[in-house]
Parts: sequence; C-alpha cells; structure tokens
Amino acid sequence: MSNNFLLLESPHWRDYELLDSGNGQKLERFGSCIFSRPESQAMWNRSLPQKDWDAAHAFFQPTNEESGGHWIPKKKFSERWQMEYGNLKFWAMTTPGRHLGVFPEVAAHWDWMADSVRRANRPVNALNLFGYTGLATLALAAAGAKVTHVDASKKSVAWARENQSLSGLDASPIRWIVDDALKFVQREARRGVKYDGIILDPPKFGRGPKGEVWEVYKSLPDLFNACREVLSDRPLFIVTTVYAVRASAIHVGQALEETMRGFDGEVERGELVTRETSAGRLLSQAVFARWSAK
Repeated sequence: MSNNFLLLESPHWRDYELLDSGNGQKLERFGSCIFSRPESQAMWNRSLPQKDWDAAHAFFQPTNEESGGHWIPKKKFSERWQMEYGNLKFWAMTTPGRHLGVFPEVAAHWDWMADSVRRANRPVNALNLFGYTGLATLALAAAGAKVTHVDASKKSVAWARENQSLSGLDASPIRWIVDDALKFVQREARRGVKYDGIILDPPKFGRGPKGEVWEVYKSLPDLFNACREVLSDRPLFIVTTVYAVRASAIHVGQALEETMRGFDGEVERGELVTRETSAGRLLSQAVFARWSAK
C-alpha cells in the first residue's frame, strides 16, 4: 500500500466560503446567501460573534431521521440563485436534505480530472455515477471528454441539464441517464462499453428509481467490481468520495487498489477539507481515494 495520504483543499472558489464553524454547526456563503447547517465534526468553539451567525439567510433544523429536517428562513432570498466555479455556472437552492446543489469541497477533484483529460491528448470517455447536479460531469465535458452521467433521481438529472445550458455546454457530448448505478454499469459491461475515467460519489444510503437499495458498506465492493469490467485498456483515472460514514480513507484506498490491480498507476487517498476564513481551521468533509495512470 502506498503512503500517498493527502488533505485536499479547493482553494479556487470565489462563490463559496466556509465563514466559521463550531459547536456542531458551520456557517457558509453560497454566492450571495449565507446559511447555517449542522456539522457534527465541528467540536470546537465558534470564532465569529453571534451577530454574524444571526445574519444568515436561513438555518437548517434537523430531525431524528437520517438527513431529515427543514430550513428555517431568517431573511428573504431567491428560490434559486446562480453560482460559478471557473467557467462553470450552475443553480443553487435549498433542498429538504440540507444540501444546496453543490458540494464545494469536491472541486479539487473536478480540477484534477479535467487536467487529466486535457493532458491525455486523446478522446476520453468518462462515467459519472451518482452524478447529482452534474458539476463533475460539466467539468469533464468542458475539458473535452465525452461523459455519461448517471443518477437515480429524475430531479437531480433535470437540474444537471439546466446547469449544462447555464454553462454554455449544450453542444457537449453528454448522456443523461436516470438509473440505478450498479445495474447500469453491469449492463454497460454486457454491452462491451468501456470508459477511460470513472467517478463514484455514492451516498451512505439510497434507493434506485425502481426501489433498488444502496448501502455503501454492502454495495460499494460490488460496484467497484462492476467498474473494473467497464474500464478501457488504458484508463486515466477513477475517483471515489465517501460521505457521512465511519470509514477511513485507508480502507477506501485499499479497496480501490484491489480494483485497479494489474493497471500501471498509483492510488492517492485522504480527506477533502475546507479551510475557514475566520480562524483558518480545517473542516474534514469526506474521505476519498483516487487512482491515476502513470
């Protein structure tokens, strides 16, 4: 096992900022709007005064259900608003699951994958599983890749297609698929379809469009095995990011190393982190592992 352990930041944001965190909460700016959301790992004291927290447009009130809760508005703000990252443009909005349509910490992967596509200097066919609102898909497409985007939610795929238009990428070769990730990859393997790059951002728990159950500990090994079957002879990368589970990046990295055994490349693993603008502390958002060709 290699010792490539990284703390990855996404320092190029202008439309996102982690303003402060502490006491089980985080205060963030998404474009022109400020929100307070629960963050169990913020086990320190807040740095900013209460008046700054009170200035938030809304805060998320959780319930006992997994990711359940509702937003409580404190100020008037648009139902949705536009944000940008580099040349990408996309819509942000509050959702019942406490998210806002973008996971800002993953931008480090967008830049890394896009650079890999550009440096390849050959046609690249990429697969984005659990693609959500499509920002990784659009980053790859903007770099010149042909992309297949898969998500079980019709609403998320519709949102992603709006982001495609907003980013001026309507002419890019993107396939939008509403399907269960594992079943789709297994069908692609039977069809003989091959991919040079694969992204997996699985949830802790989820259901496919036909009620298929996803549980990350039980389902991820099967998905890794299926992804191995659709890799091209010269793959460029495979990236997986895991949220809200008691998993170590070491474990995810070892699973990915097994998946990529026989290919000439290396695995990096670590945590996606965001640095506060208030006190400069790092907040860990997820664990990841990524393989790249040598």
